[in-house]
Amino acid sequence: MFLRKLFFKLLLWATAGSAYIAGMLQRMTMTRPHHVLVAAPAGTRGQGGIDRVMACLRVALDADPGANVAVTFGSTRGPGHLLFSPIYMAAFCAQLIALKAMGRCDLLHINLASEGSTHRKLVIAALARRLGVPYVIHLHGADYREYWDNASPRFARAIARMFEGAGQIIVLGTVWAEFVARKVPAARNRISIVPNATARRERHQHRADGQVHILFLGRLGDRKGVPQLAEALRALLPLDGWRATIAGDGPVEEARRQARQLGLGDRVDLPGWVGPVEVDALLGSADILVLPSLSENLPMSVIEGMAAGLAVVTTPVGAVPDIVTDEVNGLIVPPSDVPALTEALRRVIEDADLRDRLGRAAQDVHRARLDLAAFAEATQQAWLRATGPSTGDRA
Repeated sequence: MFLRKLFFKLLLWATAGSAYIAGMLQRMTMTRPHHVLVAAPAGTRGQGGIDRVMACLRVALDADPGANVAVTFGSTRGPGHLLFSPIYMAAFCAQLIALKAMGRCDLLHINLASEGSTHRKLVIAALARRLGVPYVIHLHGADYREYWDNASPRFARAIARMFEGAGQIIVLGTVWAEFVARKVPAARNRISIVPNATARRERHQHRADGQVHILFLGRLGDRKGVPQLAEALRALLPLDGWRATIAGDGPVEEARRQARQLGLGDRVDLPGWVGPVEVDALLGSADILVLPSLSENLPMSVIEGMAAGLAVVTTPVGAVPDIVTDEVNGLIVPPSDVPALTEALRRVIEDADLRDRLGRAAQDVHRARLDLAAFAEATQQAWLRATGPSTGDRA
């Protein structure tokens, strides 16, 4: 009798102890941060669009006290010459292996664009599968449709394998979701649309000099429609009351030479690449944001212009139609159509009420859909889905 009572007491103590330990482990799991390693070209230090987007994500996560994530941003290409990219690539792979070994890599976030980015990310994704680390693909790049469609059959299959192995695929707009679903039908239910985002801004009512300021932000060159913009500005020279800034890296001297040949020297400033402080000042002094691109994914400069409450004049390329509606919160012109671009700019230069209406509507859309907090929350939800019980090595 004594032994039986002792046995049941020990059983009760063991049961209670097990429940306590299980509860403690559950609480530890709940409070343990979700470790995410982000593969970015220069780890948020670069000038390109991906690094700027990731820098915005870092700011949003740092500002959110409820974000139970520990995010490490790694560089896969480096901020300098491409010659050094293999060194950065090898260092990133070593970082991934080390973090996995230490139990500090629950998920890999792969930012993907065409050309060298795809070659590097194929290796990184294969390594993640080998290590058992789930990953998210975040698709960028204006020309990825053409890049994938024109790839050799073998290389196209390798890209498809990378996408098929992803726990989630983040795209920037409807057109990109449809494209990925067409290329990888098995991944259709793992595609999330998360548009780029920027911080909120206040609208500035400065206009001290009485001139309407037209602003272009982006890499100078054919893809962004800079030659067409220069032609449109030349056609507007007889119209008084405006000035323009065309800011960005790329063939700056060639663009300056073209501006002089077109007689734009007194009306158009080409400062070259400008940093965040200068961009902030330009957005604060501008009235119109123009981006007449021939191809895009979802351009950050348009989102920045919308955040600042500028009247946006752009083209319906990539995911732009997802955020800009013609005559509602911007003006849409066909790519390469200089007369249409000229007329759209003329309208917003001459009509202050139109500028104000479009700018206010653009800022309303930004605050509703393109704010950093919404971007960070949607990204974290994609991370959680990628590491859920239904995910795993799909390759």
